[in-house]
Amino acid sequence: MKYAKNILETIGDTPLVKINKLAEDIPALVLAKYETFNPGNSVKDRMAVQMIEDAEADGRLKPGGTIIEGTSGNTGMGLALAAIVKGYKMVCVISDKQSKEKIDVLKAVGSKVIVCPTNVAPEDPRSYYSTSKRLAEETPNSWYVNQYDNPSNAKAHYLSTGPEIWEQTNGKVTHFVVGVGTGGTISGVGKYLKEQNPDVKVWGIDTYGSVFKKYHETGIFDENEIYPYITEGIGEDILPKNVDFSVIDGFTKVTDKDAAIYTQKLSREEGMFLGNSAGAAMKGILQLKEHFSKDDVVVVLFHDHGSRYVGKMYNDEWMRERGFVEDTVTVASDLIKNHADKPLVTVRTEELVSHAIERMKTYKISQIPVEDTNGFVGALDETDLLRKYLDNKDVANLPIKDVMHEPFPIVQKNTSIEEVSKLIHKHNNAVLVDLGDGKYHIITKHDVISAL
Repeated sequence: MKYAKNILETIGDTPLVKINKLAEDIPALVLAKYETFNPGNSVKDRMAVQMIEDAEADGRLKPGGTIIEGTSGNTGMGLALAAIVKGYKMVCVISDKQSKEKIDVLKAVGSKVIVCPTNVAPEDPRSYYSTSKRLAEETPNSWYVNQYDNPSNAKAHYLSTGPEIWEQTNGKVTHFVVGVGTGGTISGVGKYLKEQNPDVKVWGIDTYGSVFKKYHETGIFDENEIYPYITEGIGEDILPKNVDFSVIDGFTKVTDKDAAIYTQKLSREEGMFLGNSAGAAMKGILQLKEHFSKDDVVVVLFHDHGSRYVGKMYNDEWMRERGFVEDTVTVASDLIKNHADKPLVTVRTEELVSHAIERMKTYKISQIPVEDTNGFVGALDETDLLRKYLDNKDVANLPIKDVMHEPFPIVQKNTSIEEVSKLIHKHNNAVLVDLGDGKYHIITKHDVISAL
């Protein structure tokens, strides 16, 4: 029989999944290292077990002890699972910007959770860094994990995540992209991949309000870069010892808004129900696309599961309250979506006006394009026909070519509503939209007004 002796043995060997729709504009093959398949639903399970086992081995963690850690939620979950299996108590110190779901999940697996304010300096006694250290000093037989400076963090990814990526891509990976928080994942994976192939490029995803990007580029720790941000799981206002800048080729910063929007996009367009940092990573890849070529294999690591963010990035009201609604541009193809399945009604130059009138009545339309063998050469509309009838009561029996006016302007399907509306005025009631493959449709004043 094949089975795991405990839940910890199921950690790792997570799949690579191709990103399709969201990567259409990227020339390279983009693969997601899908870490939600770990039992704690995040990449942090890997290093949680490694840190505990290394602490057990050197005596820092003793039988029946209490594990104490400052966490954004995922490391706490991994540590809590290991604590259950190995017989330890677990205390998680978490900042108040983390989602309610993360706090609830930690409590669900038996952890004691202490919530600290976000908007204080790391050295402030109220911060979750300081609170974690204080609790470790005050609690008998306890061990403070300190994932930020604990070398077992990066070690876990050097020993497992990096080798998995190398093996799964048959050594063809050319770029590794990941959000950076404690630095363990990017440093461990980056070191391993560069040892296999020094040409592999390693990119970190940072957020505005974090110090990583500027420090990497200038060597300056600039406190002016530090301010509150919403994105969870990446960025820091400190320099963790686990961040090995020597294996990182560069950083790109992603806004809170873009990170939230792309978190939703991954779920709704790829079926990937992921956490906030995945949205930041996806947007970051798009910002870096000029660095990729068609033969490249880009691996992006997605940290955690979307279930921990249903009250935030997956809540439309929460998104609207923060102005995190995607700026959309209405284009010509949007204006015809309610009648795009209907054929374009036309008349030919050699037909009579009566034919055009009959067709307009049948299809309940107010204007009609005129075409000949050369394409669209004119147009008729009911206002123009009424004017011509007042001048000539026999207008219905005239050839269309004798009474038609200028053809409707033609726009492309991605032409904005602003440009389309400029073409519709009292002398021109409609435009034609080129749908490609010789197909056209009509946009009327009604279509434009309905879209406003």
